[in-house]
Amino acid sequence: MSQSQANSVCPISLKGVSLSIGDSSVLRNISIEANEKRIGVVGRNGSGKSSLARVLCGLVEPTEGEVTVNGVDVVNDRVNAIQTVALLFQNPDHQILFPSVEEELSFGLEQLGMNRSDARNASHTMLADFNCESWAQKSVSVLSQGQRHLVCLMTVLLMNPSLIVLDEPYAGLDIPTTAQLKRHLNSLSATIVHISHQVDMLADYDRILWIDAGQLHMDGHPQQVLTTFAQQMNDIGERDALI
Repeated sequence: MSQSQANSVCPISLKGVSLSIGDSSVLRNISIEANEKRIGVVGRNGSGKSSLARVLCGLVEPTEGEVTVNGVDVVNDRVNAIQTVALLFQNPDHQILFPSVEEELSFGLEQLGMNRSDARNASHTMLADFNCESWAQKSVSVLSQGQRHLVCLMTVLLMNPSLIVLDEPYAGLDIPTTAQLKRHLNSLSATIVHISHQVDMLADYDRILWIDAGQLHMDGHPQQVLTTFAQQMNDIGERDALI
């Protein structure tokens, strides 16, 4: 299977990052220096996890602070940013733009300057790597959610990023599809930042970030952070009123 050429760790730096949307403070003064290969992010709904993912990819400009990935300013250097970091959305339909699989896979490469013929050839090679050659001319609309997730993953891999950010990539998938997608993701050489509510999916990661109310609440080894997080979430669930 084709993999990212990034065989070394991709350094991530967030310095004093805050994000406000209207009158709401979404992220608050987050500073992170990361050199780990696999980083998990946990937190309750509305805690700022997905906003952090979009800021990390340069899709949203922070109100304050700086974000660099592998030395690239992801907000101000978009040409290099789209070749450095990529986001795999929770809902593949929020990511897919084109009616056919071949068009979807080829688009990013063409945007980087590759001619259409070479982009289509690269797309077919990627499909072959995943044993999905028959998908090339298929309409994306006939694929299952898991298959559309895989199309999004292949699209990301064709861009050859140093960092891949996953925003709840297994949401809504059945057990076999989850296992297949997890196997593909675990085989990648790119650095991974993985946002998830499923703490078991992050247990073997190198580092866990716990985001709460837009702030970095806890940062450390998975055993410590995930155990504390799960206990607190269970405690909240035992209360009569959720807070």
